Amino acid sequence: MGAPKIFVFRMRLLLIVGLAIAAIAAMLFFPPIPQDASYHNFADQRKIIGIPNALNVISNAFLAMAGLLGLLFILNKQAMKVGGPFMETWERLAFLVMFVGTELAALGSAYYHLAPDNSRLFWDRLPMTVVFMSLFSIVIAERISLPAGRHLFLPLMAMGIGSVVYWHLTEIRGVGDLRLYGLVQFFPMLAIPLMLFLFPARYTRTADFFGAVGWYALAKIFEVLDAQVFAMGNLLSGHSFKHLASGLAAYWILRMVKTRRPVNSLTGPKFLFPVHPNDRVTKEEGT
Repeated sequence: MGAPKIFVFRMRLLLIVGLAIAAIAAMLFFPPIPQDASYHNFADQRKIIGIPNALNVISNAFLAMAGLLGLLFILNKQAMKVGGPFMETWERLAFLVMFVGTELAALGSAYYHLAPDNSRLFWDRLPMTVVFMSLFSIVIAERISLPAGRHLFLPLMAMGIGSVVYWHLTEIRGVGDLRLYGLVQFFPMLAIPLMLFLFPARYTRTADFFGAVGWYALAKIFEVLDAQVFAMGNLLSGHSFKHLASGLAAYWILRMVKTRRPVNSLTGPKFLFPVHPNDRVTKEEGT
């Protein structure tokens, strides 16, 4: 690797690290943020066939289906074929964890919406952090360094799960604090597009990550506009649309993984960083 390329890589990496430090500093600058009790008061509270808040419960089915399809693909031995979507076993494991988290997030959300309160919201948010952090480590491995993504996987997972446990315990004590959970949820959605833009790919189709982030951003917009969307026709609320958009985000990632192939290290984009020896693919595998 030439000195100019090393310098460029280090500057780009420094930008990501600096952004993370700035996000942590901003989190600490604000006082503790408790859970707003009005959050549980969703616009669509209709009971259908005996199910309370029925459409907010049932709309999780698409997210559950995306998670299930993801698990079926990842567990299929064809997923590890030579020249397929994974060059290392760890990558397959990371996506497996992500789709397990997706499935549990759908179940946790359905459980929460049956009787929304803080104690049930814990089970909604907990698996969501598994999805956020596993995806974050996957993109670090994909764009910056496979060893870095692999080594950060467990610490990031612990941070994500810990953020929800911390919020839950502070709520029980009457001093609720959502700051760490907010960092876990939103920082990856900012850092992932930046990493995709700044660093080269190890696989084809990884620009589809932008689509997944876009669908999730749309989901958050629907969440904020819950009542306004519901008032437009009283058919579906913004929160129900949030669940559908989240399912599309998960499916977008599955679609990417099923169709991606290793970038040929001889003819494709050149890496700006040292890669793990097992990252190398032969010319035959990359075609």
